[in-house]
Amino acid sequence: MSDTQAPLGIIAGSRSLPLELARQARAQGVRRLAAVAFEGETDPQIAELVDEVCWLKVGQLDRMIRFFVDRDIRRCVMAGQIAPRNLFDLRPDFRAMKLLFGLKEKNAHSIFGGIGEELAKDGVRLVEATPWLRPLMPGVGFSLGRPLRSEEIADVAYGMGIAKEVSRLDIGQTVVVKGGTVLAVEGFEGTDACLERGGKLAGKDGGAVAVKVAKPSHDMRFDIPCLGVTTLECCARSGIGVLAFEPDKTLLLERPRVEAFLKTRPMALVTQA
Repeated sequence: MSDTQAPLGIIAGSRSLPLELARQARAQGVRRLAAVAFEGETDPQIAELVDEVCWLKVGQLDRMIRFFVDRDIRRCVMAGQIAPRNLFDLRPDFRAMKLLFGLKEKNAHSIFGGIGEELAKDGVRLVEATPWLRPLMPGVGFSLGRPLRSEEIADVAYGMGIAKEVSRLDIGQTVVVKGGTVLAVEGFEGTDACLERGGKLAGKDGGAVAVKVAKPSHDMRFDIPCLGVTTLECCARSGIGVLAFEPDKTLLLERPRVEAFLKTRPMALVTQA
């Protein structure tokens, strides 16, 4: 049995990524899947895709770890969104509270890193999900939708440089540009709000270009950049004509739906190194 086929635990957050991960793991020969799911966040369909599922309240850290240990699951992955602020809002157990109080910084990286350390204390490694999700990560030269115009090609290249610098400074991971001018930079408000603000500033004719990147120090165990129909719908509402992202670093979810959506809109989805 290869390492990618050994038993795997899934810490399943919200949206479709945990479901996609379970399907991909099965397709690649993982024979035993055990998932921890969170009430009110995880899609109930996860129960149909794994061998065993444990439903928890967010913050029940010790019970989550015991679930994996008792089933001899020695590695696990995080998939799907789990808001860091929610981890200790709902019924935190003693182990979760001890972890939280011991952190100097309480951001997503430190909280999820602390969870990884707690898992390791009981012999469970928190690993990247990318070995199983690689088929969902478009590479160099990927393109869907209409062809780009020459000015959009220039804006994609310009926006990529700006986005990488903004990301390096840990400000955000998305920028919106038009005609060589930066219209919006993602901050605390999140990606969708950045897209909406940038699209509005592009004017009634639209034509803005959005670029999304991964942080240089991105810990892929905790957060893999994702795109899907929801993001494209936001671009369409905001009048953004092109969405570009880094090859081999971003997941494209629900590709058939994405392709169908782009056939009905004058938009483009491309990778840019």
